[in-house]
Amino acid sequence: MSAQFRDPTRWLVLVAVTLAFLPVIIDMTVLHVAIPRLTQSLGASSTEVLWIIDIYPLLMAGLLVPMGTLADRVGNRKVLLSGLAIFGVASVVAAFSQSAAMLIGARILLAFGGSMIVPCVLGIIRRAFEDDGERAIALGLWGTVGSAGAAVGPLIGGGLLEHFWWGSVFLINVPIMLVVAPACYFLLPRKEITTPGKWAFGQALLLIAGMISLVYGIKAGIGGGQPLSIALAIASFGIVMLSLFVRKQFRTDNPMLDLSLFSHPAIVAGIIMALVATGALAGVELTLAQELQYVFGKTPLEAGVFMVPIMAAAAIGGPVAGWLSNLFGLRLVATMSLLIGAASLACLGNADFHFPGFVVPAALAVAGLTLSIGLTASSIAIMGSVEPEKGGAAGSLEGTGYELGSGLGITLFGVFMAVVFSRALELPPDLALPLARQASQSIGDTYLVAAQLSAEQGAALIAAGKLAFSAAHVTLLYVAATVIASLAIAVYILLASYHPTGKSAH
Repeated sequence: MSAQFRDPTRWLVLVAVTLAFLPVIIDMTVLHVAIPRLTQSLGASSTEVLWIIDIYPLLMAGLLVPMGTLADRVGNRKVLLSGLAIFGVASVVAAFSQSAAMLIGARILLAFGGSMIVPCVLGIIRRAFEDDGERAIALGLWGTVGSAGAAVGPLIGGGLLEHFWWGSVFLINVPIMLVVAPACYFLLPRKEITTPGKWAFGQALLLIAGMISLVYGIKAGIGGGQPLSIALAIASFGIVMLSLFVRKQFRTDNPMLDLSLFSHPAIVAGIIMALVATGALAGVELTLAQELQYVFGKTPLEAGVFMVPIMAAAAIGGPVAGWLSNLFGLRLVATMSLLIGAASLACLGNADFHFPGFVVPAALAVAGLTLSIGLTASSIAIMGSVEPEKGGAAGSLEGTGYELGSGLGITLFGVFMAVVFSRALELPPDLALPLARQASQSIGDTYLVAAQLSAEQGAALIAAGKLAFSAAHVTLLYVAATVIASLAIAVYILLASYHPTGKSAH
């Protein structure tokens, strides 16, 4: 084991890098409750709103692997500090954006900074903790920040929107960066063991172009934002770029990504866990936030408070995952957490949100706890399967799973909700066809159309919209439960031969 982190400062390093990760993960969900206010303030169109939400995970998905490989080549410290600086500046630009276009540009900068931070954080943890047991605990604490940050995003956003303008949801990143950046500068060692070879810029461009084109093509086609022919053309271009990238990896002496990482079933299991669980959780959280505000008339803050059980439970899920994995083994913990998480989502689908009582908060807490454990288990599986010098690349793969899960999950669940909503909505019989079409698109459009009608007609339309949205949300919860249960079975099979890399300290 490298001597550079044997002293107790490795735990201070863990605190610093996990705090660096916090704003990155919060920015994935903080806009969930801010979108209505932001849309009105900037006069953003529905297409602009979609780009404001999607550009962040979309770019992150394409940039994470190149940035993770860059960190392995030149050192995590340099890349992490650069990422922190970019993320801090981008947060200020986003907070004071004067137009939707300016905010989209700021979100692009945030994605660049975030893509430099995420793989470095995981790479540093992998290098700092060679002991299997310590690494599980460290990743558990990191998982706490990730799960709690994603869950607490809507609460932070709601609380800030009660007292400040929408830009405050971005400005909170700045003080964190001002504390974390100096801590990382002084705590992280200036000399690191790096992977030999140059960072292949051409390969990076192929990968970035391929990932972004493929993901955007899928989102545009499924989401209906573009004609199907255009979406297919963009996705096909992405597939061609990714094929060229993979071909290059096999033929060059200086590959950007070690494709042998995918030969580890545990890494494959970890990426799938990150992808599916994050996607399901993001979709469920976003639709729950919408139902609480549109159907039950709660304020953004009240919606955030209602979701506190998820946040509180997710906050302890990381350390619990590390402790349970050391006690019972990763395979059992990962599988059981996902199965129980699926059961909790099914319970929510059967619950009455009008009278939540004890059942709804308890089910929300169980969902937050178990899915947090499952996501931390994915980190343990991935980072425990690689050597320390490949930690950045492995961390970038996991981060890509998170970003793809979040971005595609919101898109897929959003389209699913729209389809079910339009079929469940019973429109007033005398509603004009153009208005009927608009009202059927989403519950937000239902409210917009209702504002153009008489008081009686508008009230009837809103009541119908609320019933349709609740029905769609129930269906979505059952589908999410089925997906998570299927994931549990796949993970149980893939982790059958899992053995962590490295020696335990004696």
